[in-house]
Amino acid sequence: MLDNFPRGTICIEDLEIGMVRYLRKEVTDRDIELFAEVSTDRNPVHLDESYAQDTIFGGRIAHGMLTAGLISAVIGEQLPGHGTVYLGQTLKFMAPVRPGDMVYAEVKVIAIDHAKRRVTLETHCAVGDTVVLKGEAVVLAPSRKFD
Repeated sequence: MLDNFPRGTICIEDLEIGMVRYLRKEVTDRDIELFAEVSTDRNPVHLDESYAQDTIFGGRIAHGMLTAGLISAVIGEQLPGHGTVYLGQTLKFMAPVRPGDMVYAEVKVIAIDHAKRRVTLETHCAVGDTVVLKGEAVVLAPSRKFD
């Protein structure tokens, strides 16, 4: 995994609209196999190349939620980071991620409600210039006042 920022916590008092954090990760065959095992989603489009060749994807693809998990990693490790509680996430899958793809996952602060400690984040993942996932997350951010 290739991060641009150290892992840790950014408390709500230090967040600003427009703050961005991201990571890059190559999705491997092992990642897909492990995700299938943990999730119990063994759909052959993810695991069986000959089966997947005959689908609309023309080959194996990673689980969409594996890709979405990279957004969770940015939120839970970088922005806001440790102590953050997920309240909700919307996802729209735009294009498949294939084994060997380098995924760029980005999170951007778009709204802050200090009274409720809620932060709204624009989220997306891309492979090269192709957006493969986009959405929005709402989280409860850590605070120096309460944590």
